[in-house]
Parts: sequence; C-alpha cells; structure tokens
Amino acid sequence: MKEFKTLIILDRFRKMFEKMGIDYDLMRRILQVKFVMDGRKVPSVVGNVKEKNKETENNFLKSLWAYALMGIINVIFVTLNVSYLFQMSLVFGITMFMVMTSLISDFSSVLLDVRDKNLILSKPVNNITLNMAKIIHIVVYLFFITMALIGPALVVGTIRHGIIFFLLFFIEIILLDFFIVALTALLYLGILRFFDGEKLKDVINYVQIGLSITITIGFQFVGRLFNFIDLNVTFQPRWWQYFVIPTWFGAPFEVFLRGDVNIHYIILSVFALAIPVLSICLYIKLIPVFERNLQKLNNQSGRNKKKKGKIIAWIATIVCSTKEERTFFHFATKMVKYEREFKLRVYPTLGFAFVFPFIFLFTSMQNGGFHQMASSNAYYNIYFCALFLPTVILMMRYSANYKGAWIYKVMPIHELAPVFKGTLKAFLVNLLLPLYVLECIIFTWIFGARIIPDLIVVLLNIFIYTVICFKKLKIELPFTRPFEPGQEGNQGAVILLMLVLGILCLIHYLCKRVTFGIYIYIPVALIINVALWRRAFNISWKTLEE
Repeated sequence: MKEFKTLIILDRFRKMFEKMGIDYDLMRRILQVKFVMDGRKVPSVVGNVKEKNKETENNFLKSLWAYALMGIINVIFVTLNVSYLFQMSLVFGITMFMVMTSLISDFSSVLLDVRDKNLILSKPVNNITLNMAKIIHIVVYLFFITMALIGPALVVGTIRHGIIFFLLFFIEIILLDFFIVALTALLYLGILRFFDGEKLKDVINYVQIGLSITITIGFQFVGRLFNFIDLNVTFQPRWWQYFVIPTWFGAPFEVFLRGDVNIHYIILSVFALAIPVLSICLYIKLIPVFERNLQKLNNQSGRNKKKKGKIIAWIATIVCSTKEERTFFHFATKMVKYEREFKLRVYPTLGFAFVFPFIFLFTSMQNGGFHQMASSNAYYNIYFCALFLPTVILMMRYSANYKGAWIYKVMPIHELAPVFKGTLKAFLVNLLLPLYVLECIIFTWIFGARIIPDLIVVLLNIFIYTVICFKKLKIELPFTRPFEPGQEGNQGAVILLMLVLGILCLIHYLCKRVTFGIYIYIPVALIINVALWRRAFNISWKTLEE
C-alpha cells in the first residue's frame, strides 16, 4: 500500500501514542487506508471528472490548487491598510465558510463513521485507537485545506504586519478549526436528535450543491471587490456583532497589533478563545450521545411521501396523455427527487440558471439605476434560466443505479415515445417550472404586470427549446448509463443549442416590435408546441440501437 509523508512524520510521535494506550501499528494502518480512500474521492470543490482516475492519483491533493486560488482573495484583504477587525473578519469569514462546507460535503464520513464502528471494532481494535485515528484524520484534512486557503495570506501578512501577526493568525486558525469540527458535529447531532438519517443525508447533499454554486457564483463577484475596498472603515459597536463569528477572530488583531483595548474588542477576543475551547469540550462530552444517534443513519422515513405522491399523481394526469407516459413521469420524478448522485450533478446547474438572470439585471441596475432598469427590456434576461436545459437533458441518460436498465427489456414497451415524453415532462415539472415560476414572480415585481404576456411567450419558447435539445443531442434511454463516462462528444452541440435559445429570444423580440405581435405569436407557439411534442418522440428500438 502507498506510503504517505504524513504517516512518516507521525512515526516520530509513536511513543507518545503508545503511552496513551493506543495500538500505534493498527492506528497507522487505519489512517493509511483512509488516506488512500481520500485520494480516490473527487472533492466537490473541483466538480465532476470526465474520465476515471488512476488509483495512484490523489484527487484530494490535486484539489488543493482550487482552495489556494480562492485563498488569493484572503491575500488581498490582509494587505489592506484599514481596520484589522474589518479585513481579518472577512478573511476568517471566507475561511470558515470554505472549511466548514468542505468538511460537510467531502468529509462527512469521518464524523459519521457508522461503517467504521461496525467493521473495525468487530476486529481486535480498541475504541481509543479507532477514535484517535478519526481525530488525526480530521486534523490532517483540516490542516491541508486551511493551509491552502490561508497559507499565501499568512506569508504576505507576516511580511506586511510582522511576527505578532503570524502568531495571532496561526493560533486563531487552529482555534477556528477546532470550532468548525465541534460546530459541524453539533449540527449533525441536532439534526439526528430531531430528524431521521435521511434528513441528515439530504443536508449533506444540499451543502455539496451549495458549495458548487457558491464557488462558481463567487468568482463572478471577485472583480467587484475593488469597487469598495478603498472606503474608510470605522467600527461602530452593535449588539448583533457579538453573534457574527468572524468578528471574534478579527478583534484580537486590534488589541495586540494596534493596542486598542476597547471593551468590545476585549469581549470579542475572549469569545475567540473561550468558545472554540468550550465547544470542543462539549463535543467530547457528547460523543457517546452522538454515536448513539448515528444509528439513525440506517433509518429511512416515509413521512409526507403519501401526500407528495398524491400531488404528483394529480400533476401527471394533467400533463401526460397516456397511462404509459404517466408511469415514466412517476419513475423520472422519483429519480430526480431521491437519487442523490443525480441531484449533486444537476442541481448546481439549476442554481446557476436561477442566478444568471439576476447577475445581468444587477449589471443593468448599476449602469442606469433601478427605475431605469424597471422600465427597460431587461426582462429578456429571464431566457438565461433555460441555459441549463441541454445539460439536464444530457444528464437524463445517467444514473448511479444504471444496472437496473434491464427493466426496459422486460417491460412490455412497444413504443418509446411515452418513455421519453414522460421523462422530459417530469424534468420540466420538477426542475424547470418551480425555478421559472419563482423568477416570474420576482421579474413581475421588478418590471410590473406589463411583462406577463412576455413571460408566457418565454415559457412556450422554452418548451419548444426542450424538444429541439432532445432531437439534436444523442438519444439514449433514460438512466441507463453510469456517471463516470461524462458527456463526451456533446460539448459542441450544447454550444450550438445555446445559439438556438438566442434565436428564439430574437424572434420574441421581433414580435414585440410589431403591433399585437406578441398576442399573435402566443397561439402560433402553442400550435408549434403541440406539433413538436406529438411527432418528435416517434423513435423505434432499431433507431435507438443504431
């Protein structure tokens, strides 16, 4: 098995571990296996891979470049000549967010080690050895992530502010990491105390999704930071600031580097030291309760599923014309809602689709103000919410449970049209319509009721666009391929389909310029939709196999 430099360094402390009653050789082997598994897992921060990685590659270490790149933002803040509380609160806020979300999304298995307890403790391994392996695993992980994020800022800050800055920064980062571990574990404990294991798994999944969305969107705003960093920053004490965790860690820099012994800085500095220590002590005390509640991870809940099932059945009767179509509508709906791997790959795209229209609206508002934007044609930006459709339709063929594809062969399926129509309608109802309705509400509030006919046209054009995407991309049965192969050979088609969306938007714009053109286009678009949805899915088994 591969040797790790971390373990070689750890060997120097062998006697210390043995004095604590730990079987060092067993602990070392457990850590070695864990490090190998970490290397094979692709972290959320680097997204999806297009091809299978070799066993010798360490994906975790390769992902550190992404954290280091985001850490450049911290370098900008530590070089500012403004309030230490302001700049260091931003640094610790960014670091805390990135480390905590990464810990939840990629390293939950360390804290939620149900399988470790069941497998390893059944062997001649004592509890203290396994727990120490778990703690060291967490410490090593947090060390690499944190140093990638704050390493450049630590070096630059030391050069600019001196050795006291280095000592404060380094000590507080250790305290922050302790606090994050305890806070994450207590978050899990709270969820498990009141909910079942499925709810916790959903929370972890949504954090993974949120991390992907935040990173992508965050890069859109990096360039805007320079619009406000030259402002004079002054501290005005408010009661709510004591609940803003990053300010705890920013305050000691004011006390020790500027010599400002303001009572508010003293209180915040005490929080920075005391609360992480108390939280880690509380976590250690609650470990037995935590481990008992971890057994809920094996439980599943069926609450509210009957109610949701009735709603889905009612929607299916409206949007689907045949019994076969409704069957695949239900099937695809369950895959979209309950398969976590699928949600992890598709939902971030939905987040981008929701946010992009508002990014462009924000740009328009900066250029001319809110009132000028509200009276303009900027509502055409809502078309950006459909940019995700080609990607989602491509992902329609993938599933973590692709081996169940034999069901298509044993079912009496004579025509494939209900399969594709039911699946696409499920995607539109469950993924597109909630997003689009929410954006319509916001856009109507901004631009007024005058755009309601335009929003109807946009929806009809999106339905047309869905069929065009389906026909132009390689057709395969839904959920029949594994995720690993990626989306090879379709990038060019996706780009061309984006141009098609632009053409539909242009048609909409030209109709708007004609008197009553928008009201003439609505029935025309309806007729086009009916024709396309009737004829586009007549695909035979022979055509599919070719």
